[in-house]
Amino acid sequence: MAERTPQDAFKETPLDETTLDPSTPAEWAAMRSLAHRMVDLSFDHMESRREQSVWQQLPGTVRSVLKDEELPRRGEGAVAACDSFLQNVLPYGVGNTHPRFWGWVMGGGTPVGIVAELLAATMNPNVGGFDDSATMVELQVIRWLAELMGMPVHSSGLLMSGGTMANLIGLVVGRYARAGYDVRAEGLQAGPPLRVYCTSEAHSWLKKSMEMMGMGRSSLRIIGVDARFMMNLDELRQAIADDRAAGCRPICVVATAGTVNTGATDDLVAIADICQAEQMWFHVDGAFGALAYWSEKLRPLVRGIERADSVAFDLHKWGYMPYDIGCVLIRDAELHKAAFATGASYLTAMERGPAAGGLYFADRNIELSRGFRALKAWMSLKAYGADAITAQIEKNVEQSAYLAYLVGASHKLQLAAEVPLNIVCLRYQGADDDQNKEILMRLQERGIAIPSGTIINGRFAIRVAHSNHRSRREDFDLLVDALESIGAEVMAGH
Repeated sequence: MAERTPQDAFKETPLDETTLDPSTPAEWAAMRSLAHRMVDLSFDHMESRREQSVWQQLPGTVRSVLKDEELPRRGEGAVAACDSFLQNVLPYGVGNTHPRFWGWVMGGGTPVGIVAELLAATMNPNVGGFDDSATMVELQVIRWLAELMGMPVHSSGLLMSGGTMANLIGLVVGRYARAGYDVRAEGLQAGPPLRVYCTSEAHSWLKKSMEMMGMGRSSLRIIGVDARFMMNLDELRQAIADDRAAGCRPICVVATAGTVNTGATDDLVAIADICQAEQMWFHVDGAFGALAYWSEKLRPLVRGIERADSVAFDLHKWGYMPYDIGCVLIRDAELHKAAFATGASYLTAMERGPAAGGLYFADRNIELSRGFRALKAWMSLKAYGADAITAQIEKNVEQSAYLAYLVGASHKLQLAAEVPLNIVCLRYQGADDDQNKEILMRLQERGIAIPSGTIINGRFAIRVAHSNHRSRREDFDLLVDALESIGAEVMAGH
């Protein structure tokens, strides 16, 4: 008898080779039917969104299901999972698909975006930069966005999860370019202390990034603002001079196009001049405001972006695309690659095949695994056109001016700051901070509208951040009426 080999044991042992796919034509047909039902219900939900509450609090029973349900060891099936979504998840979102959602600068998505997300999941590529269609789509989107921002079409770029990561990439490239030595190889201890400059109105991503990059918040110089919340340029020049005299190396100014509090934009042209004269990196955080550059009418408000060494912005804000999709553009493509590229045997470039030429995007950021975010941008731009998206941006600014007019005409409300773009900050006249907070919370809890809150000059303000393509003038009429009515309740102690 022949001696048994390990291979014989494998041949004799039954092996379960089922997959997670349906296994029969009937199961495929059932899954197809379920998917069609979910698409129909999703579009029904979106079509009737105006008639629904903007937001509703999770009932205790739903909260318990989502918080305490035990890990499913045995699946309940796709139908039951989808039904649970419809009952326990879909009705209780934050509300940003509703026409009267104006909180935290969140976009509301589009029907084309919904379809694009389905198609992206169908392909399910890892967009690390292989020689494939997904890579080409992202590269094309980057080229289109560079054109819209007035930057060279050969600029480098990436689509990221949002403004924080997009801004971080720009800052990392700026540090590499202006540190004065190879900071990647030698670390921060090899050179003088580095300094980055921003205003007191800058978004919190910057402090977090300085910490994560090992530079610490002490390396961030906070520059004051003027009455319009724009960077004080004399103070910036003085801070740079003081730091140089102290032996520090100024490397970057982070300017803002559309501050998160009031929508103010720093003097980008003047800051570009300062950075050029001081041989510093000029980065623009344009998380939402940068997209005003797409409009010839609004472009003067953010002019100077086209001179940035790097600029970051979110397409899921004023681009109205589904979460998540942010973008960073880097003017110098070679510097972008040099700031991140590294070698690894499992990423070896090949002469032919999917890895031909190496992985483009993996060489330009910290991530290797990346989803197909580019498809929703590509499909949105192809389906709607840049002009239609830009028209919505212009409409939002006009509607914000209309809301500011209504507040100014009200005998009960008052503006808390100027309205340069699409953010309207207001208060109920005579109400203290706690009372204005109470007015805001009641407005939200009743599902009427969702503004958010902020602090302006040390006082609480109700903040309408308008990046909603579904809003109409009648929605702002309703908002003002509700604020006046609820305000009267609160002031009367009811």
